[in-house]
Amino acid sequence: MNRKRWGSLLGKGLLLASLVVLPACNSTKGESTDIVIIGGGGAGMTAAIEAHNQGAKVILIEKMPMLGGNTVRAEGGLNAAGTPYQAAAGIKDSPELHFEDTMKGGKNLNNPELVRTLTNGAAASVEWLKENGAELSEVGRAGGASVNRIHRPAGGEAAGNFIVVALKKKLEEYKIDVRLRTTADEIVKNKDGVVTGVKVTDKDGKQYTISANSVILAAGGFGANMDMIKGYQPKLEGFSTTNHPGATGDGTTMAEKIGAKLVDMKEIQIHPTTIPNQGVLITEGVRGDGAILVNSEGKRFTNELLTRDVVSRNILAQSGKVAYLIFNDELRANLKATEVYFGMDLVKEAATPEELAAQIGIDGKALADTLNTYNGFVASGKDTEFERPDLELSFEKGKYYAIQVTPGIHHTMGGVAINTQAQVLDTKDQVIAGLYAAGEVTGGVHGANRLGGNALADITTFGRIAADEAVKALKK
Repeated sequence: MNRKRWGSLLGKGLLLASLVVLPACNSTKGESTDIVIIGGGGAGMTAAIEAHNQGAKVILIEKMPMLGGNTVRAEGGLNAAGTPYQAAAGIKDSPELHFEDTMKGGKNLNNPELVRTLTNGAAASVEWLKENGAELSEVGRAGGASVNRIHRPAGGEAAGNFIVVALKKKLEEYKIDVRLRTTADEIVKNKDGVVTGVKVTDKDGKQYTISANSVILAAGGFGANMDMIKGYQPKLEGFSTTNHPGATGDGTTMAEKIGAKLVDMKEIQIHPTTIPNQGVLITEGVRGDGAILVNSEGKRFTNELLTRDVVSRNILAQSGKVAYLIFNDELRANLKATEVYFGMDLVKEAATPEELAAQIGIDGKALADTLNTYNGFVASGKDTEFERPDLELSFEKGKYYAIQVTPGIHHTMGGVAINTQAQVLDTKDQVIAGLYAAGEVTGGVHGANRLGGNALADITTFGRIAADEAVKALKK
Protein backbone atom coordinates (compact mmCIF):
# COMPACT_ATOMS: atom_id res chain seq x y z
CA MET A 1 0.00 0.00 0.00
CA ASN A 2 1.28 3.43 -0.90
CA ARG A 3 1.26 5.09 2.53
CA LYS A 4 1.83 8.50 1.01
CA ARG A 5 -1.33 8.07 -1.04
CA TRP A 6 -3.18 6.77 2.04
CA GLY A 7 -2.15 9.96 3.80
CA SER A 8 -3.29 11.95 0.82
CA LEU A 9 -6.68 10.30 0.96
CA LEU A 10 -7.07 11.24 4.57
CA GLY A 11 -5.84 14.75 3.88
CA LYS A 12 -8.39 15.19 1.15
CA GLY A 13 -11.18 14.59 3.63
CA LEU A 14 -11.95 10.98 2.68
CA LEU A 15 -12.85 8.40 5.26
CA LEU A 16 -13.15 11.05 7.96
CA ALA A 17 -16.04 9.32 9.62
CA SER A 18 -13.97 6.23 10.15
CA LEU A 19 -11.15 8.19 11.75
CA VAL A 20 -13.11 9.31 14.78
CA VAL A 21 -11.77 6.87 17.34
CA LEU A 22 -14.22 5.23 19.67
CA PRO A 23 -13.06 5.17 23.29
CA ALA A 24 -11.33 1.99 24.33
CA CYS A 25 -12.75 0.23 27.35
CA ASN A 26 -10.70 -0.66 30.38
CA SER A 27 -9.80 -4.34 30.31
CA THR A 28 -8.87 -6.94 32.83
CA LYS A 29 -6.82 -10.13 32.62
CA GLY A 30 -9.94 -12.11 31.83
CA GLU A 31 -13.34 -11.01 30.63
CA SER A 32 -16.51 -12.61 29.35
CA THR A 33 -19.24 -11.63 26.94
CA ASP A 34 -21.96 -13.28 24.88
CA ILE A 35 -20.33 -12.69 21.50
CA VAL A 36 -16.88 -11.42 20.57
CA ILE A 37 -16.40 -10.15 17.01
CA ILE A 38 -12.97 -10.06 15.38
CA GLY A 39 -12.76 -7.23 12.85
CA GLY A 40 -14.40 -3.82 12.57
CA GLY A 41 -15.11 -3.63 8.86
CA GLY A 42 -18.57 -3.80 7.33
CA ALA A 43 -19.22 -7.44 8.26
CA GLY A 44 -18.09 -6.99 11.86
CA MET A 45 -20.01 -3.77 12.37
CA THR A 46 -23.15 -5.30 10.87
CA ALA A 47 -22.85 -8.38 13.09
CA ALA A 48 -22.28 -6.26 16.19
CA ILE A 49 -25.37 -4.11 15.59
CA GLU A 50 -27.60 -7.07 14.71
CA ALA A 51 -26.47 -9.11 17.74
CA HIS A 52 -26.96 -6.12 20.03
CA ASN A 53 -30.44 -5.54 18.64
CA GLN A 54 -31.30 -9.13 19.48
CA GLY A 55 -30.24 -8.63 23.09
CA ALA A 56 -26.70 -10.01 23.11
CA LYS A 57 -23.75 -8.49 24.93
CA VAL A 58 -21.07 -7.83 22.31
CA ILE A 59 -17.39 -6.93 22.28
CA LEU A 60 -15.97 -5.87 18.91
CA ILE A 61 -12.19 -5.84 18.54
CA GLU A 62 -10.28 -4.15 15.70
CA LYS A 63 -6.50 -4.11 15.32
CA MET A 64 -6.43 -0.86 13.33
CA PRO A 65 -6.85 2.59 14.91
CA MET A 66 -10.10 3.09 12.99
CA LEU A 67 -13.20 1.20 11.93
CA GLY A 68 -14.12 0.43 8.35
CA GLY A 69 -11.57 -2.01 6.92
CA ASN A 70 -11.86 -2.47 3.18
CA THR A 71 -15.53 -1.48 3.36
CA VAL A 72 -14.55 2.16 3.72
CA ARG A 73 -12.86 1.89 0.32
CA ALA A 74 -15.79 0.24 -1.45
CA GLU A 75 -17.19 2.77 -3.88
CA GLY A 76 -19.65 1.11 -6.24
CA GLY A 77 -22.60 -0.13 -4.19
CA LEU A 78 -24.56 -3.19 -3.13
CA ASN A 79 -26.14 -5.70 -5.50
CA ALA A 80 -29.68 -6.71 -4.58
CA ALA A 81 -32.60 -8.01 -6.62
CA GLY A 82 -36.28 -7.28 -6.15
CA THR A 83 -35.97 -4.08 -4.15
CA PRO A 84 -38.52 -1.25 -4.02
CA TYR A 85 -35.91 1.00 -5.62
CA GLN A 86 -35.68 -1.26 -8.66
CA ALA A 87 -39.47 -1.45 -8.85
CA ALA A 88 -39.75 2.35 -8.75
CA ALA A 89 -37.31 2.55 -11.68
CA GLY A 90 -39.17 -0.10 -13.66
CA ILE A 91 -36.32 -2.61 -13.40
CA LYS A 92 -37.34 -6.25 -13.60
CA ASP A 93 -34.97 -8.41 -11.58
CA SER A 94 -35.06 -11.44 -9.31
CA PRO A 95 -32.81 -13.28 -6.84
CA GLU A 96 -32.69 -16.09 -9.40
CA LEU A 97 -31.19 -13.82 -12.07
CA HIS A 98 -28.78 -12.38 -9.50
CA PHE A 99 -27.82 -15.98 -8.65
CA GLU A 100 -27.24 -16.84 -12.31
CA ASP A 101 -25.09 -13.74 -12.88
CA THR A 102 -23.04 -14.45 -9.75
CA MET A 103 -22.40 -18.08 -10.64
CA LYS A 104 -21.47 -17.17 -14.20
CA GLY A 105 -19.18 -14.39 -13.01
CA GLY A 106 -17.50 -16.77 -10.57
CA LYS A 107 -17.02 -19.35 -13.34
CA ASN A 108 -19.28 -21.73 -11.36
CA LEU A 109 -16.55 -22.27 -8.78
CA ASN A 110 -18.85 -20.63 -6.22
CA ASN A 111 -20.67 -22.67 -3.59
CA PRO A 112 -24.26 -22.56 -4.96
CA GLU A 113 -25.85 -22.79 -1.52
CA LEU A 114 -23.90 -19.76 -0.31
CA VAL A 115 -24.76 -17.84 -3.46
CA ARG A 116 -28.47 -18.65 -2.98
CA THR A 117 -28.23 -17.34 0.56
CA LEU A 118 -26.55 -14.18 -0.70
CA THR A 119 -28.97 -13.42 -3.51
CA ASN A 120 -32.08 -14.33 -1.51
CA GLY A 121 -30.99 -12.14 1.40
CA ALA A 122 -29.53 -9.10 -0.36
CA ALA A 123 -32.78 -7.15 -0.71
CA ALA A 124 -33.37 -7.51 3.03
CA SER A 125 -29.83 -6.23 3.58
CA VAL A 126 -30.69 -3.06 1.64
CA GLU A 127 -33.70 -2.59 3.91
CA TRP A 128 -31.58 -3.32 7.02
CA LEU A 129 -29.08 -0.66 5.99
CA LYS A 130 -31.88 1.84 5.45
CA GLU A 131 -33.17 1.11 8.96
CA ASN A 132 -29.68 1.74 10.27
CA GLY A 133 -29.18 5.06 8.55
CA ALA A 134 -27.63 4.08 5.21
CA GLU A 135 -30.29 4.29 2.52
CA LEU A 136 -29.09 3.09 -0.89
CA SER A 137 -31.84 4.53 -3.05
CA GLU A 138 -30.11 4.92 -6.42
CA VAL A 139 -29.71 1.95 -8.76
CA GLY A 140 -27.05 1.50 -11.44
CA ARG A 141 -25.22 -1.32 -13.17
CA ALA A 142 -21.91 -3.02 -12.50
CA GLY A 143 -19.93 -5.43 -14.65
CA GLY A 144 -21.40 -8.90 -15.02
CA ALA A 145 -24.95 -7.86 -14.14
CA SER A 146 -27.79 -8.55 -16.56
CA VAL A 147 -29.80 -5.58 -15.29
CA ASN A 148 -29.33 -2.51 -13.10
CA ARG A 149 -29.08 -3.80 -9.52
CA ILE A 150 -26.17 -2.09 -7.76
CA HIS A 151 -27.64 0.12 -5.02
CA ARG A 152 -25.83 3.24 -3.86
CA PRO A 153 -26.57 6.51 -2.06
CA ALA A 154 -28.53 9.19 -3.91
CA GLY A 155 -26.22 11.22 -6.12
CA GLY A 156 -23.71 8.43 -6.56
CA GLU A 157 -21.70 9.01 -3.37
CA ALA A 158 -19.16 6.27 -2.63
CA ALA A 159 -21.23 3.57 -0.92
CA GLY A 160 -18.68 2.02 1.41
CA ASN A 161 -17.77 5.08 3.44
CA PHE A 162 -21.44 6.10 3.47
CA ILE A 163 -22.30 2.75 5.10
CA VAL A 164 -19.40 2.91 7.54
CA VAL A 165 -20.48 6.37 8.70
CA ALA A 166 -24.00 5.14 9.42
CA LEU A 167 -22.99 1.91 11.16
CA LYS A 168 -20.41 3.68 13.29
CA LYS A 169 -23.11 6.07 14.49
CA LYS A 170 -25.22 3.08 15.50
CA LEU A 171 -22.34 1.52 17.41
CA GLU A 172 -21.94 4.75 19.32
CA GLU A 173 -25.69 5.18 19.84
CA TYR A 174 -26.01 1.66 21.26
CA LYS A 175 -22.80 2.06 23.29
CA ILE A 176 -21.48 -1.22 21.91
CA ASP A 177 -18.10 -2.17 23.38
CA VAL A 178 -15.62 -1.42 20.57
CA ARG A 179 -11.90 -1.84 21.22
CA LEU A 180 -9.58 -0.34 18.65
CA ARG A 181 -5.87 -1.18 18.35
CA THR A 182 -6.72 -4.52 19.87
CA THR A 183 -5.29 -7.52 18.02
CA ALA A 184 -6.74 -11.01 18.08
CA ASP A 185 -3.87 -13.44 18.68
CA GLU A 186 -5.61 -16.77 18.99
CA ILE A 187 -9.08 -18.29 18.79
CA VAL A 188 -9.55 -20.39 21.93
CA LYS A 189 -11.10 -23.89 21.94
CA ASN A 190 -11.89 -26.09 24.92
CA LYS A 191 -11.08 -29.79 25.27
CA ASP A 192 -14.29 -30.65 23.42
CA GLY A 193 -13.29 -28.59 20.40
CA VAL A 194 -15.80 -25.83 21.08
CA VAL A 195 -14.67 -22.24 20.52
CA THR A 196 -14.85 -20.39 23.83
CA GLY A 197 -13.21 -17.03 23.20
CA VAL A 198 -10.25 -15.07 21.89
CA LYS A 199 -6.80 -14.20 23.22
CA VAL A 200 -6.02 -10.56 22.44
CA THR A 201 -3.33 -7.91 22.84
CA ASP A 202 -4.43 -4.33 23.45
CA LYS A 203 -2.82 -1.07 22.31
CA ASP A 204 -0.57 -1.03 25.40
CA GLY A 205 0.73 -4.54 24.75
CA LYS A 206 -1.42 -6.08 27.46
CA GLN A 207 -2.56 -9.63 26.74
CA TYR A 208 -5.80 -11.08 28.02
CA THR A 209 -8.57 -13.49 27.09
CA ILE A 210 -12.16 -12.62 26.24
CA SER A 211 -14.36 -15.63 26.96
CA ALA A 212 -17.54 -15.82 24.89
CA ASN A 213 -20.39 -18.09 23.98
CA SER A 214 -19.62 -17.44 20.30
CA VAL A 215 -16.90 -15.84 18.19
CA ILE A 216 -17.68 -14.16 14.87
CA LEU A 217 -14.68 -13.88 12.58
CA ALA A 218 -14.92 -10.81 10.34
CA ALA A 219 -11.24 -9.99 9.93
CA GLY A 220 -11.24 -9.40 6.17
CA GLY A 221 -9.03 -10.80 3.43
CA PHE A 222 -5.30 -10.81 2.70
CA GLY A 223 -5.07 -8.41 -0.23
CA ALA A 224 -2.40 -6.29 1.50
CA ASN A 225 -0.22 -9.26 2.47
CA MET A 226 2.10 -9.62 -0.50
CA ASP A 227 3.78 -12.71 0.93
CA MET A 228 0.42 -14.50 1.03
CA ILE A 229 -0.50 -13.12 -2.40
CA LYS A 230 2.75 -14.39 -3.92
CA GLY A 231 2.37 -17.71 -2.09
CA TYR A 232 -0.96 -18.40 -3.74
CA GLN A 233 -0.49 -16.48 -7.01
CA PRO A 234 3.19 -15.81 -7.86
CA LYS A 235 2.19 -14.08 -11.11
CA LEU A 236 0.74 -11.18 -9.08
CA GLU A 237 4.11 -10.18 -7.62
CA GLY A 238 4.71 -6.48 -8.17
CA PHE A 239 1.05 -5.49 -8.55
CA SER A 240 -0.29 -2.58 -6.52
CA THR A 241 -3.14 -3.27 -4.10
CA THR A 242 -6.32 -1.32 -3.40
CA ASN A 243 -6.58 -2.91 0.06
CA HIS A 244 -6.16 -1.07 3.34
CA PRO A 245 -2.94 -1.86 5.26
CA GLY A 246 -4.70 -4.11 7.78
CA ALA A 247 -5.91 -6.63 5.19
CA THR A 248 -3.18 -9.13 6.03
CA GLY A 249 -5.08 -12.40 6.43
CA ASP A 250 -4.67 -12.73 10.21
CA GLY A 251 -8.16 -14.14 10.65
CA THR A 252 -7.65 -16.76 7.98
CA THR A 253 -4.40 -17.88 9.61
CA MET A 254 -5.93 -18.04 13.10
CA ALA A 255 -8.88 -20.08 11.87
CA GLU A 256 -6.64 -22.49 9.99
CA LYS A 257 -4.61 -23.08 13.15
CA ILE A 258 -7.68 -24.43 14.94
CA GLY A 259 -8.63 -26.72 12.06
CA ALA A 260 -10.78 -24.56 9.81
CA LYS A 261 -11.01 -25.55 6.17
CA LEU A 262 -9.80 -23.00 3.61
CA VAL A 263 -11.30 -22.81 0.12
CA ASP A 264 -10.48 -21.00 -3.14
CA MET A 265 -7.30 -19.43 -1.77
CA LYS A 266 -5.74 -19.07 -5.23
CA GLU A 267 -8.67 -17.00 -6.45
CA ILE A 268 -7.41 -13.42 -6.16
CA GLN A 269 -9.17 -10.67 -8.05
CA ILE A 270 -7.48 -7.80 -9.79
CA HIS A 271 -9.68 -4.75 -10.35
CA PRO A 272 -9.37 -3.34 -13.87
CA THR A 273 -9.37 0.36 -12.97
CA THR A 274 -6.76 1.41 -10.43
CA ILE A 275 -4.22 4.24 -10.66
CA PRO A 276 -0.82 2.88 -11.78
CA ASN A 277 1.66 2.43 -8.90
CA GLN A 278 -0.71 4.01 -6.39
CA GLY A 279 -3.34 1.39 -5.63
CA VAL A 280 -6.13 3.97 -5.74
CA LEU A 281 -9.38 2.43 -6.94
CA ILE A 282 -11.58 4.05 -9.57
CA THR A 283 -15.08 2.84 -8.84
CA GLU A 284 -16.81 0.51 -11.25
CA GLY A 285 -19.65 3.02 -11.17
CA VAL A 286 -17.71 5.19 -13.63
CA ARG A 287 -17.90 2.48 -16.27
CA GLY A 288 -21.36 1.44 -15.13
CA ASP A 289 -22.69 4.97 -15.62
CA GLY A 290 -21.34 5.20 -19.15
CA ALA A 291 -17.57 5.80 -19.32
CA ILE A 292 -15.65 3.96 -21.99
CA LEU A 293 -12.12 2.56 -22.05
CA VAL A 294 -9.62 3.43 -24.77
CA ASN A 295 -6.03 2.32 -25.26
CA SER A 296 -2.94 4.37 -26.05
CA GLU A 297 -4.03 4.45 -29.69
CA GLY A 298 -7.29 6.16 -28.72
CA LYS A 299 -9.41 3.12 -29.58
CA ARG A 300 -11.89 1.05 -27.60
CA PHE A 301 -10.83 -2.57 -27.10
CA THR A 302 -13.47 -4.16 -24.86
CA ASN A 303 -17.05 -4.19 -23.66
CA GLU A 304 -16.53 -2.11 -20.52
CA LEU A 305 -19.25 -3.99 -18.61
CA LEU A 306 -17.74 -7.45 -18.83
CA THR A 307 -16.64 -9.07 -15.57
CA ARG A 308 -13.60 -7.64 -13.79
CA ASP A 309 -11.30 -10.51 -14.70
CA VAL A 310 -12.06 -10.17 -18.42
CA VAL A 311 -11.74 -6.36 -18.52
CA SER A 312 -8.50 -6.61 -16.52
CA ARG A 313 -7.11 -9.16 -18.94
CA ASN A 314 -8.08 -6.97 -21.90
CA ILE A 315 -6.33 -3.94 -20.39
CA LEU A 316 -3.18 -5.94 -19.69
CA ALA A 317 -3.10 -6.89 -23.38
CA GLN A 318 -2.80 -3.20 -24.40
CA SER A 319 0.38 -1.25 -24.94
CA GLY A 320 1.99 -0.41 -21.60
CA LYS A 321 -0.71 -2.45 -19.79
CA VAL A 322 -2.71 0.75 -19.29
CA ALA A 323 -5.94 2.24 -20.56
CA TYR A 324 -7.88 5.49 -20.19
CA LEU A 325 -11.35 5.93 -18.75
CA ILE A 326 -13.11 8.56 -20.85
CA PHE A 327 -16.20 10.42 -19.62
CA ASN A 328 -17.79 13.87 -19.72
CA ASP A 329 -19.65 16.46 -17.64
CA GLU A 330 -22.91 14.53 -17.80
CA LEU A 331 -21.40 11.57 -15.95
CA ARG A 332 -19.54 13.82 -13.52
CA ALA A 333 -22.80 15.55 -12.58
CA ASN A 334 -24.59 12.25 -12.02
CA LEU A 335 -21.87 10.41 -10.10
CA LYS A 336 -20.73 12.27 -7.00
CA ALA A 337 -17.94 9.74 -6.38
CA THR A 338 -15.95 11.19 -9.28
CA GLU A 339 -15.29 14.42 -7.38
CA VAL A 340 -12.80 12.50 -5.25
CA TYR A 341 -10.64 11.85 -8.29
CA PHE A 342 -10.67 15.51 -9.28
CA GLY A 343 -9.64 16.43 -5.75
CA MET A 344 -6.72 14.01 -5.98
CA ASP A 345 -5.54 15.47 -9.32
CA LEU A 346 -6.04 12.16 -11.10
CA VAL A 347 -8.15 13.54 -13.95
CA LYS A 348 -7.08 15.20 -17.19
CA GLU A 349 -9.70 17.50 -18.74
CA ALA A 350 -10.27 19.45 -21.94
CA ALA A 351 -12.99 21.17 -23.96
CA THR A 352 -12.73 18.83 -26.98
CA PRO A 353 -11.73 15.21 -27.62
CA GLU A 354 -8.70 16.40 -29.59
CA GLU A 355 -7.51 18.60 -26.73
CA LEU A 356 -8.05 15.76 -24.27
CA ALA A 357 -6.00 13.43 -26.46
CA ALA A 358 -3.15 15.95 -26.39
CA GLN A 359 -3.35 16.03 -22.59
CA ILE A 360 -2.85 12.25 -22.33
CA GLY A 361 -0.49 11.84 -25.27
CA ILE A 362 -2.65 9.91 -27.71
CA ASP A 363 -3.84 10.55 -31.27
CA GLY A 364 -6.55 13.22 -31.29
CA LYS A 365 -8.25 12.16 -34.51
CA ALA A 366 -8.40 8.54 -33.34
CA LEU A 367 -10.05 9.49 -30.05
CA ALA A 368 -12.52 11.81 -31.78
CA ASP A 369 -13.41 9.04 -34.26
CA THR A 370 -13.85 6.58 -31.39
CA LEU A 371 -16.26 8.91 -29.59
CA ASN A 372 -18.20 9.67 -32.77
CA THR A 373 -18.57 5.96 -33.48
CA TYR A 374 -19.72 5.34 -29.93
CA ASN A 375 -22.24 8.18 -30.17
CA GLY A 376 -23.71 6.34 -33.15
CA PHE A 377 -24.07 3.21 -31.03
CA VAL A 378 -25.87 5.22 -28.34
CA ALA A 379 -28.23 6.69 -30.94
CA SER A 380 -29.04 3.30 -32.44
CA GLY A 381 -29.08 1.46 -29.12
CA LYS A 382 -26.64 -1.16 -30.40
CA ASP A 383 -22.87 -1.49 -29.91
CA THR A 384 -21.85 -3.40 -33.03
CA GLU A 385 -18.14 -3.43 -32.05
CA PHE A 386 -18.11 -4.91 -28.54
CA GLU A 387 -21.78 -5.55 -27.72
CA ARG A 388 -21.92 -3.37 -24.64
CA PRO A 389 -25.54 -3.81 -23.48
CA ASP A 390 -26.01 -0.56 -21.57
CA LEU A 391 -25.50 2.59 -23.67
CA GLU A 392 -26.53 5.48 -21.44
CA LEU A 393 -23.87 8.13 -22.06
CA SER A 394 -23.38 10.05 -25.29
CA PHE A 395 -20.16 11.98 -25.85
CA GLU A 396 -21.62 14.69 -28.05
CA LYS A 397 -20.99 17.33 -25.38
CA GLY A 398 -18.02 18.03 -23.08
CA LYS A 399 -16.10 18.85 -21.05
CA TYR A 400 -14.16 15.65 -21.62
CA TYR A 401 -12.18 13.80 -18.96
CA ALA A 402 -9.62 10.98 -18.84
CA ILE A 403 -8.09 8.88 -16.07
CA GLN A 404 -5.21 6.50 -16.77
CA VAL A 405 -5.84 3.08 -15.21
CA THR A 406 -4.30 -0.36 -14.88
CA PRO A 407 -5.40 -3.52 -13.03
CA GLY A 408 -4.47 -3.88 -9.33
CA ILE A 409 -5.00 -6.47 -6.58
CA HIS A 410 -8.45 -5.88 -5.16
CA HIS A 411 -10.24 -8.81 -3.52
CA THR A 412 -9.33 -12.25 -2.19
CA MET A 413 -12.18 -14.62 -2.99
CA GLY A 414 -10.71 -17.46 -0.92
CA GLY A 415 -10.89 -17.91 2.82
CA VAL A 416 -12.52 -19.84 5.61
CA ALA A 417 -15.19 -22.36 4.61
CA ILE A 418 -18.68 -21.65 5.97
CA ASN A 419 -22.17 -23.05 5.57
CA THR A 420 -25.37 -21.13 4.93
CA GLN A 421 -25.66 -20.41 8.68
CA ALA A 422 -22.24 -18.70 8.56
CA GLN A 423 -20.82 -21.48 10.74
CA VAL A 424 -17.15 -22.21 10.12
CA LEU A 425 -16.36 -25.71 8.87
CA ASP A 426 -13.32 -27.85 9.64
CA THR A 427 -11.27 -29.87 7.16
CA LYS A 428 -13.83 -32.71 7.42
CA ASP A 429 -16.69 -30.30 6.64
CA GLN A 430 -17.97 -30.48 10.20
CA VAL A 431 -19.12 -27.38 12.07
CA ILE A 432 -16.62 -25.86 14.49
CA ALA A 433 -18.99 -25.17 17.36
CA GLY A 434 -19.05 -21.57 18.55
CA LEU A 435 -17.30 -20.09 15.52
CA TYR A 436 -18.97 -18.06 12.77
CA ALA A 437 -17.52 -16.00 9.93
CA ALA A 438 -18.65 -13.36 7.46
CA GLY A 439 -17.19 -11.17 4.74
CA GLU A 440 -13.90 -11.35 2.88
CA VAL A 441 -12.36 -13.69 5.47
CA THR A 442 -14.64 -16.40 4.05
CA GLY A 443 -14.38 -18.33 0.79
CA GLY A 444 -16.92 -19.94 -1.51
CA VAL A 445 -19.32 -17.06 -2.11
CA HIS A 446 -17.63 -15.44 -5.10
CA GLY A 447 -15.86 -18.33 -6.81
CA ALA A 448 -13.17 -17.42 -9.31
CA ASN A 449 -14.29 -13.80 -9.73
CA ARG A 450 -16.38 -11.45 -7.59
CA LEU A 451 -18.93 -9.26 -9.31
CA GLY A 452 -18.82 -5.58 -8.46
CA GLY A 453 -21.54 -4.89 -5.90
CA ASN A 454 -21.49 -8.37 -4.39
CA ALA A 455 -18.98 -7.60 -1.63
CA LEU A 456 -21.23 -5.14 0.20
CA ALA A 457 -24.10 -7.58 -0.28
CA ASP A 458 -21.89 -10.35 1.15
CA ILE A 459 -20.71 -8.54 4.26
CA THR A 460 -24.15 -7.22 5.17
CA THR A 461 -26.08 -10.41 4.46
CA PHE A 462 -23.68 -12.86 6.08
CA GLY A 463 -22.85 -10.42 8.88
CA ARG A 464 -26.54 -10.42 9.79
CA ILE A 465 -26.75 -14.20 9.49
CA ALA A 466 -23.69 -14.77 11.67
CA ALA A 467 -25.14 -12.55 14.38
CA ASP A 468 -28.56 -14.17 14.17
CA GLU A 469 -27.13 -17.68 14.44
CA ALA A 470 -24.81 -16.73 17.29
CA VAL A 471 -27.74 -15.27 19.23
CA LYS A 472 -29.79 -18.40 18.57
CA ALA A 473 -26.96 -20.49 20.02
CA LEU A 474 -26.79 -18.18 23.01
CA LYS A 475 -30.51 -18.59 23.71
CA LYS A 476 -30.20 -22.36 23.57
